Amino acid sequence: MAYVSLWTRTLSTVASVCMVVWLGQAADTRVWQLAWSDEFDQADGSAPTSTNWVYDLGGRGWGNQELETYTNRRENSRVEAGMLVIEARKEPFTGSDQIARDYTSARLKTQGRTAWAYGRIEARMKLPAGQGIWPAFWLLGTNITSTGWPGCGEVDIMENIGREPSTVPATVHGPGYSGGKGIGAGKTLSGGETLADAFHLYAIEWETNRIQWFFDDQLYFTLTPAQLPPDTKWVFDHPHFIILNLAVGGAWPGNPNATTVFPQRLVVDYVRVYKARTGLPRVSIQRRTSSPLLRWPLTVPQATLEQASSLTDSWATPAEEETREGLDIVAAATPGFYRLRW
Repeated sequence: MAYVSLWTRTLSTVASVCMVVWLGQAADTRVWQLAWSDEFDQADGSAPTSTNWVYDLGGRGWGNQELETYTNRRENSRVEAGMLVIEARKEPFTGSDQIARDYTSARLKTQGRTAWAYGRIEARMKLPAGQGIWPAFWLLGTNITSTGWPGCGEVDIMENIGREPSTVPATVHGPGYSGGKGIGAGKTLSGGETLADAFHLYAIEWETNRIQWFFDDQLYFTLTPAQLPPDTKWVFDHPHFIILNLAVGGAWPGNPNATTVFPQRLVVDYVRVYKARTGLPRVSIQRRTSSPLLRWPLTVPQATLEQASSLTDSWATPAEEETREGLDIVAAATPGFYRLRW
């Protein structure tokens, strides 16, 4: 996150304004500009848009000894209330590959639709829970068809297994550091809270020679080429596509048992990809005989104007309504302190 803070004070009928630039958690001049997203705003019961997603299908274990068959049925993936639901079900099913399985689920990917090299990639999700349940939000290199895995590179933004309901691992896999030798770290919630209790934001910020993992915008792991094993290669320098899936069973999570309840759901509020822009957004202040107007560009993604009566007070969204004028967002500024947060 980064911030522009503004202090405004009205003197008589003339607005006197002082602007102070304050850089927050991401203490550089990078600004994330929204480049792609899926907000899952289709009609209830519909399929996620085919312009963004395609399906992996079948029950061949997917290299992990998984127990499900992935399908493109609405029973296993659909839009509900503006969110994507991926549902794992306990049911006998034989897919088009003629492999009979006792579980079904879905695995969606942007392969062949769109892919990215570098940027901020995030999803707000509520996870399922239960022994043998394995949701994931991850990336694979587009060169997998020619290079194979792990040479293509894999970035696991979010994984969770049922026996560790409060932990989200951050992991990369590449040549010489794959599978059980993958490199990463974990974020564990405290106080008995689990990842299935609420929605959380899972994200990476991916730059040349650096990947950072965030949980609810809190940085918890950073990886650079210096951390790779000797004589191995950094393979995160080319486009990767996104995968969202909900696996059942496998070598890592183990299989479901009598405590596992079905169906299980991975609920995705949105997926967003941002590209970096350098420099702070231009924030202008228009003087008026009453309160000044603050303006900032529409190109700043998800920006929010916040107000406090003093720099030590907590911040809150002002009551004044923001409007759009041309290429700007405009908001009236009453006396006090303001922060543009994005």
